[in-house]
Amino acid sequence: MADLSIEFCGIKSINPFWLASAPPTDKAYNVVRAFEAGWGGVVWKTLGEDPAAVNVSSRYSAHYGKNREVLGFNNIELITDRSLAINLQEITQVKKDWPDRVIIVSLMLPCEERLWADILPLVEATGADGIELNFGCPHGMPERGMGAAVGQVPEYVEMVTRWCKQNTKLPVIVKLTPNITDVRAPARAAKAGGADAVSLINTINSITHLDLDQMVAFPIVGGASTHGGYCGSAVKPIALNMVAEIARDPQTAGLPISGIGGIGNWRDAAEFIALGSGCVQVCTAAMLHGFRIVEEMKDGLSRWMDQKGYQSISEFSGKAVPNTTDWKYLNMNYQVIAQINQDDCIKCGRCYVACEDTSHQSIAQLIDEVSGARTYEVIKEECVGCNLCEITCPVQGCITMVPQDTGKPYMNWTQDPRNPRAEKAVEAA
Repeated sequence: MADLSIEFCGIKSINPFWLASAPPTDKAYNVVRAFEAGWGGVVWKTLGEDPAAVNVSSRYSAHYGKNREVLGFNNIELITDRSLAINLQEITQVKKDWPDRVIIVSLMLPCEERLWADILPLVEATGADGIELNFGCPHGMPERGMGAAVGQVPEYVEMVTRWCKQNTKLPVIVKLTPNITDVRAPARAAKAGGADAVSLINTINSITHLDLDQMVAFPIVGGASTHGGYCGSAVKPIALNMVAEIARDPQTAGLPISGIGGIGNWRDAAEFIALGSGCVQVCTAAMLHGFRIVEEMKDGLSRWMDQKGYQSISEFSGKAVPNTTDWKYLNMNYQVIAQINQDDCIKCGRCYVACEDTSHQSIAQLIDEVSGARTYEVIKEECVGCNLCEITCPVQGCITMVPQDTGKPYMNWTQDPRNPRAEKAVEAA
């Protein structure tokens, strides 16, 4: 049976599933219930200086799919609204009671070295396994010069990270904001400051929807609203890209990554790990479905690893990184063509409409003159292999993209004679 235990920047964990710094980790009661359910670790909800932050009501909103499925989750909640002393006391007790579980303490303070130097020994005294610097919170705290206001300035990221490394022996994990043009810049700065790891992504600036009667966005606070932090399954594609960018960047290659963003099942976790994450953090899925979802995550990941022959997490961590490259290095001579399995086709015509109206008019609609029955066939010479028909088809596996033997060698855009700035042959990066 696969071994789910990991070691992340020197921290041992019984499995790679940690709860992210958020409402599910805001007090001992929650954390103990999470550990009882089987989570390998938690990142305690962000601590700050006293007096504690004050939150508003209400705080959450959502972007829904069909049948009110929550696709994206928005919050305007701030860091802990409980005193520093109470939090530190509870962290100490929980770590004492659960020595085999990981507790990382999230911190957010103004950019004053004295404040960081004062709090770090207090956190270290709890027995916590590490600290996470919250440089990503996109609302409320940036107006006070914290959170994303720090994470968006690489020089600040490096500066505060270095302060922390100089004032604690604990591993320092830097949590990055996605609200930035190039996430590699703060990641490089974190490494330059001595960070032991980075975690990403934090939440994305968002407004989910409006009340068109009151003409105000949700969540509504006394007739007004503000942008909040977006998370949940909708942000997973963004998070995967940013994790991959850091994992394959020569300047940050090898820097441990804790993957966050839309992880709701074992497959999501496996994808983050394959793109370079050493562990994963979960928030929204736990808020919507409860702590016991970790049971399915552990079971599913273990079964998949057994099926693939992976005995440990490290055996496939980062395995997809070499296959992730820049567009210019993709093979211009590679070709796929859509193929419709007529036995599985339900004749809905969605592929035809999508291709006819918005793509390349490469699917023919054939109508029997007698019965009126419809059949859809791919016009191979017109198909460019864009995948749109496969995506719109409601029957999984009915339409497949079949590789074609073009008889042409690998050629990327830097080598393509159609490129006015073509270079001499360069192998894929």
